[in-house]
Order: sequence, then C-alpha cells, then structure tokens
Amino acid sequence: MAARTSARIADERITDHLAAADITLQGVLDALTDPVRRAIVQQLAAAEADVVCGAFDIEVTASTRTHHFKVLRQAGIIWQHYEGTLKMNTLRRDDLERAFPGLLDAIIAAADREVGRA
Repeated sequence: MAARTSARIADERITDHLAAADITLQGVLDALTDPVRRAIVQQLAAAEADVVCGAFDIEVTASTRTHHFKVLRQAGIIWQHYEGTLKMNTLRRDDLERAFPGLLDAIIAAADREVGRA
C-alpha cells in the first residue's frame, strides 16, 4: 500500500490534519516524548495497511487512546480517515521523511531498542 501524504483529501469529520509544510520538528519531538505514542508509531510503522484505532496493543482507556491519536494527528505524524464507522490510521512516513530525513527511522529504532530492554 502506498503511504498517504498531506495531499490526500481530508475526511470532513477530521479537520485538524497539518499540511506537510506545517509539520515542525518541535511538534514531532513533543508528540513522541510519550511512550504510548511511540508504541502507536512503532505499530503503524510495522503494519502493512492502515490500522483501526481499536487494534493497537496499548493498555490505556478509550478516552486516553483518543487523546494520544489526536496529539499524533495534530503533530503531523499520523493521518486519520474513516472507512465506514471505523477510524483508520496511517503513518505519514513520506511527509516526515521529506521534512526531517532519517528522523522517523531513528526514533523507531531507538524505541525498538527500549522495548527490547524492558
């Protein structure tokens, strides 16, 4: 599956996606300080397709899960859209790679190492 970019037309129910040009290093780093959000990014990076919100292996309440997805979306790290009633998630790998070459892969690799130590 091809990665989605900010050029994609936003689902009218989700209105706070950043344009690729508006993604900032500070916003990305701030969003990824939380281990739950890093776990979401790791799982999206490993997925071969879009992932529905409820399928992530994270142990938080539904409202907390929603908050974490919102932070990632507003930082420009993920793209969300609906398929019927399911909210799907895609990692904005291409947008992030253009803005900050190598950063996403470095963060994922570091997070993978941290998980290996736990």
